[in-house]
Amino acid sequence: MIDYGSADFTANGETYDVIVDTVGNAGYSRVRRSLAKRGRLLVVLGGFVDLVLSPLAGRTGGHRVIAGPAIARVEDVHRLAEIAAARAFTPVIDQTYPLERIVDAHHRVATGRKRGSVVVTVGA
Repeated sequence: MIDYGSADFTANGETYDVIVDTVGNAGYSRVRRSLAKRGRLLVVLGGFVDLVLSPLAGRTGGHRVIAGPAIARVEDVHRLAEIAAARAFTPVIDQTYPLERIVDAHHRVATGRKRGSVVVTVGA
């Protein structure tokens, strides 16, 4: 695991079998040289190009780009509800904002530096 805030993994000359982009700053065009032959890029958060065009570009480069919404199955949602009800999962919350400060919340997310979720509260 590499902390994107402390090192630019695309500049170290190494290649990786899997790169997971969780903040939207590792699109295929940026990381393709860092992917090993037959490497995979998993785009968790990305823009239009990353989600729609990168999977096509990856094929021509000998890589697999996995992007887009995950398929939700009813069984999975029920299992997640059970885990939440048992309090067996603790979400990581970066910051909480009241609805009146939703612009600030968006700015926090846009920095790409959040650690965890940014929560917007509604009501008292």
